[in-house]
Amino acid sequence: MIILSGDPAETKTKNINQLEFWISTTLYILAVIGICTSTSYGTANAYRFIENHISYSRLSNFFLPEIFKISILYISFLLINFCFMPQLAKKNNIVLNVVLTVIVTGVSVLIWMVANTYSQADRLIEDDDIGHAYDILFGEAFTYIFLLYLLFNIYAYFSEKGMELLEKLSFLKSFNSNIKLEIFTSIKIWLITLMVFAVVFSPTRDYEIVVICLIAPPVNIIFVFLSIYYTIPNLRKIGKGFGRYFWGNVAISAMICLLLLLLLVGFMRNGPAVPIALILTSISLICISTPLAWYIYKHKFEKQTEIQMLKTELGKSDASLNFLKSQINPHFLFNALNTLFGTALQEKAERTGEGIQKLGDMMRFMLHENTQDKISLTREVEYLNNYIDLQKLRTSRSADISIDSHIEEQLNNLQITPMLLIPFIENAFKHGISLQQPSYIKMTLQTKESTLYFDVSNSIYIKADNDPEKLKSGIGLENVKQRLALLYHGKHELIIRESANEFFVHLTLQLG
Repeated sequence: MIILSGDPAETKTKNINQLEFWISTTLYILAVIGICTSTSYGTANAYRFIENHISYSRLSNFFLPEIFKISILYISFLLINFCFMPQLAKKNNIVLNVVLTVIVTGVSVLIWMVANTYSQADRLIEDDDIGHAYDILFGEAFTYIFLLYLLFNIYAYFSEKGMELLEKLSFLKSFNSNIKLEIFTSIKIWLITLMVFAVVFSPTRDYEIVVICLIAPPVNIIFVFLSIYYTIPNLRKIGKGFGRYFWGNVAISAMICLLLLLLLVGFMRNGPAVPIALILTSISLICISTPLAWYIYKHKFEKQTEIQMLKTELGKSDASLNFLKSQINPHFLFNALNTLFGTALQEKAERTGEGIQKLGDMMRFMLHENTQDKISLTREVEYLNNYIDLQKLRTSRSADISIDSHIEEQLNNLQITPMLLIPFIENAFKHGISLQQPSYIKMTLQTKESTLYFDVSNSIYIKADNDPEKLKSGIGLENVKQRLALLYHGKHELIIRESANEFFVHLTLQLG
């Protein structure tokens, strides 16, 4: 059976779902452990029963009610997030999934209310009308579950459709392409925080905590995004540093808190929740969000700029390298053709066949292997030997010319950039051989482990004024120097010495 890999987007969604499942399961297990610990070693809610002279059972008045409450929340979150909402977002079986969501919500309200009649039984006797007391418990349970499950549904829907909604916001298109994903992730983290606090802290008794969670996180998230994508880049353009950025943010934070105060002044009658939320928001904006945004910008966007510059320079170097390679190939080809021409004239075409064979091997090498980034050192050595043999054909009838070559056969797996060594040998034959004067060339090549040692020395003679090569400096050695600098930076040592009678080159190359 052949198994085909699925859509990458589906795989990513599956991984996110698994992560959400294990996070929610871990939180559920931690909550159960907390309930068990409070039951075994703590006083739980016993003090309220004792104050009202009511009999108290750790099992029925704390452990079981809390376990039922936290379990129904956990199960409902899994059903809404992984079953009902994904189907609703895809518009599959809309009526069925809406009905199931309503049923789960109703069952949760019922379980939560019954559990509260046991865990908060002391409140029933505080009210003269038992029916009114039950109505209060039911109202609190309904309000809490309704708001919490509304948050569950918002989170589940945003998980499914959040990126699509952000894609429709045209003003985000002018920013970095990653901003949508970053906003999506930030909103999900905020929603998760709200859900966790809503589960841990009941809104009927911890109103301040809920208000703080509703106000502080989104304000800080928006503030960080504005700083990273607008404030800091504009300040950097005009050469301003952290000082200007920090004091500017202090002023902006004060204006934000003043605006929030004007908008939320009507809610301040319900207690200190709003003022506390505004104070914490201003502190977090200045002490947390401001330096955090600066840090993110410095270590993310400036690094990206640096990487882009390096890529640009690398592209230039690569283009330069390709140009150098294109210069080298025709240079060697014409040298080889000149050599064959000279041999044909001297030998009356008797040994031209051997030269043509050598040239064919060289041309095959240049056409098929010279375009690769790396080739085996064995093939490079074969090319060197072909070139040397081809030159020997030209100089074999001159007794005053000595060509001494000691190039080891390479049986290793070392790799080298093609056409890297030949310019040194070509330069030696070009400038060190004279058919009218005594001259010599000595060449050695050996490897030890992954290090290559290459030496070339040749005689120097004064060229005649009518020699066309006298005024030509050649491009071979300059090209190979540039290639070594680009491709073997810090991995080579090139020594070139020239005296009145000799030109010497020593190259040490790390190939491993």
